Amino acid sequence: MVDVLRSAPSRQPAEPGAAAELAQETLALCRRLFIQLQRRPSTLVAGILQPLIWLLLFGALFAKAPAGLLPGGVSYGRFLGAGVIVFTAFSAALNAGLPVMFDREFGFLNRLLVAPLRSRTSIVLATVLYITSLSLVQTLAIMLAARALGYGWPGPLGLLLVLVTLLLLLAAVTALSLGLAFALPGHIELIAVIFVVNLPLLFASTALAPIAFMPGWLGWLAALNPLTFAIEPIRAAYYGPFRLDQVVLEAPYGSLTAGQCLLVLALLSLGLFLSIRPLLDRKLS
Repeated sequence: MVDVLRSAPSRQPAEPGAAAELAQETLALCRRLFIQLQRRPSTLVAGILQPLIWLLLFGALFAKAPAGLLPGGVSYGRFLGAGVIVFTAFSAALNAGLPVMFDREFGFLNRLLVAPLRSRTSIVLATVLYITSLSLVQTLAIMLAARALGYGWPGPLGLLLVLVTLLLLLAAVTALSLGLAFALPGHIELIAVIFVVNLPLLFASTALAPIAFMPGWLGWLAALNPLTFAIEPIRAAYYGPFRLDQVVLEAPYGSLTAGQCLLVLALLSLGLFLSIRPLLDRKLS
């Protein structure tokens, strides 16, 4: 009993120390990734240029579309803006597994695994923090470009909705990419998956056209596509004042509100992180 009483006070301050060490390790590993980005900024530049080209070319291609063609009578450029914003964040998050994969191949991950880290969770958290920061910077650049082109700007509540929606999407796609980085044998296979998944998911969503313009089978795919659940709330934020109970998606299986779309993204993020956790525990043990 005496021993237990003596040991009890020493356990109390252990939790803050563990949290502080985890934060320190995460920030240190994240700083390493930003140093790599600083030395090779092509990733950031390409991540901004590609969606910007899409925004310019597709906006110009449909600039003379008949008035009233799209729901609400909005211009195609304004309709396209939400799709390009989501595509920018999605593409960046889909590449989240590449730094981990390169660390695996070059042996740096093995060095981290034998290093005296407080928690190897910091390896994953650093990647999540890096990709989230990079994606938000790229997305902000696209939003500013869209505003300069006259495609609008959401209000304060709209910006909050855009941020929450993108964070949920980034969490889901980053979890998927990290799982692939540990499951696939090398970066060639991971890049192949990224190329195969990227554009089909974009075209099978409401980024470029509403569901009403699609054939039945494609409309079903778009209505089940996670990108659609992110695009429609952001699009509603650009159209004007909105509410979470506002219907933003008319799907073949029924109508969904902005709140329901966010709930779907939250459940998807949670499900993906829970599904890859056993894999991460096994690979990082």
